[in-house]
Amino acid sequence: MSTARPAPGPVSPEPVSPHPPAAPMPPLLTQSWLDLAFLHWAVDPADVAPLLPSGTVPDTFDGATTYVGLVAFRMYRVGVLGLPGIPYLGTFPETNVRLYSVDEHGRRAVVFRSLDASRLIPVLVARAAVRLPYLWSRMGIERSGDIVTYTSRRRWPGPRGAGSRIVLRPGDAIDGPTPLEHFLTARWALHTSFFGRTAYLPNVHPRWPLHRAELLECDEDLIAAGGLPAPVGEPVSVLYSPGVPVRFGPQRRTRPGGSRA
Repeated sequence: MSTARPAPGPVSPEPVSPHPPAAPMPPLLTQSWLDLAFLHWAVDPADVAPLLPSGTVPDTFDGATTYVGLVAFRMYRVGVLGLPGIPYLGTFPETNVRLYSVDEHGRRAVVFRSLDASRLIPVLVARAAVRLPYLWSRMGIERSGDIVTYTSRRRWPGPRGAGSRIVLRPGDAIDGPTPLEHFLTARWALHTSFFGRTAYLPNVHPRWPLHRAELLECDEDLIAAGGLPAPVGEPVSVLYSPGVPVRFGPQRRTRPGGSRA
């Protein structure tokens, strides 16, 4: 008589929540994300699926649509193991291209296709230590009155010259974000490939203070450089946030077959 257990069925994704996880988490990395521009376009999940780590699939908002995000901001004072953040090397502009994923355990996260940053040493450390696709770029963030301009031009490793220019005007604070706005911003982890396994790196921070924003200019080719179709038309969502302090916990690796390390 066979005693084999049936294979577990698919796990439903965890609920989207604007509130951080309640479980305590030892600080592996600390940092602040400031002056953020969130731009998002709808994209076919079939275009996203081949770009995700093993064991994850595109996270869809309505069962049929997922999104690609272009997020520009100022990284401020990255610190390690609870130590004070580093003023110069730990502070720099960053622009990332990100996708939305869910794993076998139902854990929602983001997947980065690229993270352009203006400090070479943090780029090298992040590429070596956690296998994130950081790239060294010439970047700037400027504020003139109520207008914020983000610029990026890639240096290494390439494609050299890929970049973006985003100009927006932050507007009123959002008292009640829509379900889609929560879906695109309330992400409490990232998925990444780490030495042949899929790693889950959790984070916590206060609930996002979100503002409406008027997009005045967007000229970019970072999304296409990340292996996705170039977006057509205006983004479906444009948001701004003054920022939050962030804490990352230790990574959790997933073994083949879906068990957690």
